[in-house]
Amino acid sequence: MTAFKLAAVLLAGACILGLARARAADKDEHGFLDRVFVDSDGKEAKYVLFVPHDYKADKAVPVILFLHGSGESGNDGKKQAAQGLGNAIKKRDKDFPCIVVFPQSQKRTWKADSDDSKRALQILELVQKEYKIDPKRVYLTGLSMGGYGTWSLATKYPDRWAAIVPICGGGDPAEADKIKNIPCWCFHGDADTAVKVDRSRDMIAALKKAGAEPKYTEYPKVGHNSWDKAYATPELWDWLLKQKLK
Repeated sequence: MTAFKLAAVLLAGACILGLARARAADKDEHGFLDRVFVDSDGKEAKYVLFVPHDYKADKAVPVILFLHGSGESGNDGKKQAAQGLGNAIKKRDKDFPCIVVFPQSQKRTWKADSDDSKRALQILELVQKEYKIDPKRVYLTGLSMGGYGTWSLATKYPDRWAAIVPICGGGDPAEADKIKNIPCWCFHGDADTAVKVDRSRDMIAALKKAGAEPKYTEYPKVGHNSWDKAYATPELWDWLLKQKLK
């Protein structure tokens, strides 16, 4: 065999191996994925992405933006998916139907005008470009600090969300009219000492006064961690997936 033929054979083999590896990588691109977002200034921020195990690029799927609590803030890119919705998905990851974006707050805030929230939305937009997302089923949820963030981002961008699920957080009742058309299911424990249950009660009352029909679940004798019970509610996911932007 000439050197030319040998080189051709080796090249063909390398291509086949590379293709096999690419296919394997594509096949493995499901479940919880560690990602890095790079902004326009070159700054990096780690985040986690969950991709349904049956995801295929020929079918649009819903997407959820999840906002964690203050205890998961930082830049390790891991903690935000280890509590709340991340835990709930791990218990049924084989059949969870939504792509989920887990950004991480670096400055312990999810206020709509914060750098953390702006970056979270940029990551969401990136995911919407990379994957086949149903534009009418973009959902927002968060717990504690993320519950506040859910109310804040909903108020700032009311036309963006097909539904919101704020858990043990609070918003501004005076701005309820801005979000009265967003389907909402709110959760809180009545024994919460970290975020008083009145914060959710006031928001629900304000929404109803504005003409909305929010769903509200209040857990008796439950403290701050109402999120495990909330995300483990089968009816929540049945309800959520039915919500679509008009």
